[in-house]
Amino acid sequence: MIDERILSWFRGRNVLITGGTGMVGRQVVDILCDAGACVRTASLDQLHVDPRADHLLGDLTDVAFCHEVTRDMELVFHLAGIKGSVEVTTRQPASFFVPLLLMNTNVLEASRVSGVKRLVYTSSIGAYPSRELFREDDAWDGAPMDLFPGWAKRMGELQIDAYRREFGIDTFSVVRLANVYGPGDNFDPASAMVIPALMSRVRAGEDPLVVWGDGTAVRDFVYSRDVAEGTILALYRGTGGEITNLGSGVGVSIRELVETLSRVTPFRYDFDPTKPAGFPTRVMDIGRAQDRIGYQPATSLEDGLCETWAWYVANECEFRQRKNYFADRAADSRLSA
Repeated sequence: MIDERILSWFRGRNVLITGGTGMVGRQVVDILCDAGACVRTASLDQLHVDPRADHLLGDLTDVAFCHEVTRDMELVFHLAGIKGSVEVTTRQPASFFVPLLLMNTNVLEASRVSGVKRLVYTSSIGAYPSRELFREDDAWDGAPMDLFPGWAKRMGELQIDAYRREFGIDTFSVVRLANVYGPGDNFDPASAMVIPALMSRVRAGEDPLVVWGDGTAVRDFVYSRDVAEGTILALYRGTGGEITNLGSGVGVSIRELVETLSRVTPFRYDFDPTKPAGFPTRVMDIGRAQDRIGYQPATSLEDGLCETWAWYVANECEFRQRKNYFADRAADSRLSA
């Protein structure tokens, strides 16, 4: 929970949340609307997640739209992005790379030109070079693990650093997120990440559910509400021009994840060790965030999965109302061929 004195600071302030219909964004919208902020969201999703917020439907790859939505904004949470499975990112790298570059460049530049006072930009664990434990001092020590989206995220970080060097802007902060899950996640079975993909397959009745790998791969799964609170703290306190990790700081094996999910909603499962499982270990060091901005993720894996599953069952088809960059760009390619 965020201290009430911090939340009261947002009361009456004009706040833009890009990607405010997304998994982290909708949580930030809820928290800041409760705090009395004047909230505006911007995305291409056909959703209105909170009637208290002003939702603008538009494309953040359009620079004119970005200047429109940042006008008169004091604070900006740039949370908009693109999520997809390893398979879809390998098959359609341009569908990640190009829109991410455009929306980041446009939102950040429009925010600078509009005189936004404070901004937080969400980067990704995939921007790190290959490691088992990700520390901020190693942030640029090698090529990113997730090649195309990783470089696109890094370019946003570099743009913010350029503003600091040339214009002295030190109130634009960067956070790198671990494997976030929660209500509002992408449950499209064609492009979903591991937790929503597992849930959609369970919901579809796959029996037994076959999980790739032997289950020993370790990931840092962090609940969306915890990350939302972390981004609010990062904007409020600032990160001093340094990248700051927001994860759980706890490694969870895929086997432990599957076993925990099976307690939330019972299902049978098998592991297939002949199939690839990705990087063996990906866990974030969150010490900097704990020390400097007071970040304390508090949601257990089982509690987070319970809340996510309950939301998914009640909102199973919401993903069809959301922008799908992979399907849309594939269609564009077919039309131009």
